[in-house]
Amino acid sequence: MIEPAARVSEIQEYYFSRKLKEVARLNAEGKDIISLAIGSPDMPPSKQTIDKLCEVARQPAAHGYQPTMGTQELREAMVGFYKRWYDVRLNPATEIQPLIGSKEGILHVTLAFVNPGDEVLVPNPGYPTYTSLSTILGAKVVNYNLREDNGWQPDFEELEKMDLSRVKLMWANYPNMPTGGNAQQETYNKLVDFARRNHIIVVNDNPYSFILNEGKKLSILQIPGAKDCCIEFNSMSKSFNMPGWRVGMCASNATFIGWILKIKSNIDSGTFRGIQLAAAEALTENTEEWHKEYNINVYRRRRDIAEQIMNVLECSFANSQVGMFLWGKIPEHYTHVEELTEKVLHEARVFITPGFIFGSNGERYIRISLCAKEDKMNEALTRIKSVFSENK
Repeated sequence: MIEPAARVSEIQEYYFSRKLKEVARLNAEGKDIISLAIGSPDMPPSKQTIDKLCEVARQPAAHGYQPTMGTQELREAMVGFYKRWYDVRLNPATEIQPLIGSKEGILHVTLAFVNPGDEVLVPNPGYPTYTSLSTILGAKVVNYNLREDNGWQPDFEELEKMDLSRVKLMWANYPNMPTGGNAQQETYNKLVDFARRNHIIVVNDNPYSFILNEGKKLSILQIPGAKDCCIEFNSMSKSFNMPGWRVGMCASNATFIGWILKIKSNIDSGTFRGIQLAAAEALTENTEEWHKEYNINVYRRRRDIAEQIMNVLECSFANSQVGMFLWGKIPEHYTHVEELTEKVLHEARVFITPGFIFGSNGERYIRISLCAKEDKMNEALTRIKSVFSENK
């Protein structure tokens, strides 16, 4: 009798993979569910990005295998992006690695640095893939707490009291998803110091620094000495409206990037040349005005509607949140968050995310995505008002 590998029983199917099947079934029944759950930007990339993709796709010689380390044009554009927006200098030949999205990067970094049985620090609440991929690869997940009363920043006093002797890697994510907690230079300073003293590699996942964030763009690599003990991910999915293109990057010192490339080169090849050169075009040519319109103005209008939804649901939230979601705490009279989210789904026909999928510290929260057109969000608001006003 054939049995799956043991790791299959140690994880569950991704929440959105499971739940979207239910939503598809409800839509097939004519329920017309509005999804405010997933952070998939619904706007197009810039015109020059699409034009470059089409231009390269017409070239007969553009369709062969591409280097796993990425084309020179893309690496140089990524380095230019870090200099332009974060004032971080990187060597394009050795200190940047294009990725097929950040999920792939989580896999490659874990394979490059973590042996089976080693421990990995994962934020609670946090992106579920940090936990699932660590588990699949045989690492032991050790959660560290993020709490609302601490601005969703790490509690370093609590971290220092933990047994860190077997910890190899620490995942951080600022600006934070799902909580909207913004990046802080003080947090980055403490993370670099913590990594150095405890011989831990900190990986900061940084795809949200442009979304609803009008201040200075922060990177952990701005901190002196960070490159020696930290890796940073960035992505074109969110800030460039390119989620389906699967273009991300990781930046660090040459040794770390070399180890990651060694793993990556045995797993995949470089993406289509047209995607790489179009991504380079976006990184180089997208103007500050383009980013302001798509990453600030559009999301601000949507955020205003999401705040109204939170108010109708009697959820509390911090106005200081950044990123493409709104994170809110549910009222005390609900025993479990799914009492609320399932009611919203089946009675108001709106799909929002229960916070428990991000960890136990998210059990009393919901998350609303801003990745839907304003008319859809207004319709969701109308539906929710109808259901919850009737109940009152």
